[in-house]
Amino acid sequence: MLGHLYPKSRFAFEGRPTIRSGRSPKDMVAKGHPRETQRVDPSISRPSEAEPDRFQGFQTGQEDFAENRLLIIILRARLPRTVGIGVFTSRHPEISIEVLNRSDVSKDVSVSDYWISGEPPGVWAREIATYPDVLKVDCLSEVGDGSLYRITFRNPPIIPVFRKLGIPIHFPLRIQGGFIRWEVVARRSETQTILAHFRKTDSDFQVVSIRRQPLRSHLPLLTETQDELLAQAMAAGYFAVPRGITLTGLARNLGRSKSSLSEMMANIEKKLLESALNSTSLSR
Repeated sequence: MLGHLYPKSRFAFEGRPTIRSGRSPKDMVAKGHPRETQRVDPSISRPSEAEPDRFQGFQTGQEDFAENRLLIIILRARLPRTVGIGVFTSRHPEISIEVLNRSDVSKDVSVSDYWISGEPPGVWAREIATYPDVLKVDCLSEVGDGSLYRITFRNPPIIPVFRKLGIPIHFPLRIQGGFIRWEVVARRSETQTILAHFRKTDSDFQVVSIRRQPLRSHLPLLTETQDELLAQAMAAGYFAVPRGITLTGLARNLGRSKSSLSEMMANIEKKLLESALNSTSLSR
């Protein structure tokens, strides 16, 4: 049930390790290295002024970065001080966090489920609630070697960027020591906009890896009605562990029959599962 909602999270462990190389992507292509695996060692700090050289092909629109292909880029950036969860992990660098999902509460407010390592349920709720951008904290359950929290918060500046571009945020997002590891799947022009935003918030942000795929419909293609229903179900706690509401209760709240809601939820889960399986097969 959780694997397709929380992809590559604690519920479905990571796949291939990142290939590290001390060479730049430009050198790797010149020596015949496959262009799909152009990598930058995440352990090496690169000065921001070197960035145009590293992504010269990306910026000038060479064939590798053509608009008809998806770029899959993993970024590592320091979270702004205005983001409470970033300050929290800076104060507790031993803690690792996975952001598992996000739903809109309003234009300026979101709710997400966070898996936080290492402590029993509820230990961190009071501290997290003290940050100005955090509106509400609920402790859901103990999961694995950590706990699941549901946090309602004011949107950080990156959310309107993704909303304006109309592209999905890929989860989980991983946070530790004040830094976020973020996978972006977008076309070249959209990726440039996202990189420009990260460049403003953290001039020393790192591009950990770049891959490319042909542009195809392997991402979830939910209808507007299905997308709205999924958001309502998540906000009501239907996918929480343990479940926060039954199918009967959700149907009553939404004014739908239990049978029609069950069929709609099954179709949504089928699309998400097929998308996750297709995405996995493409990355092999």
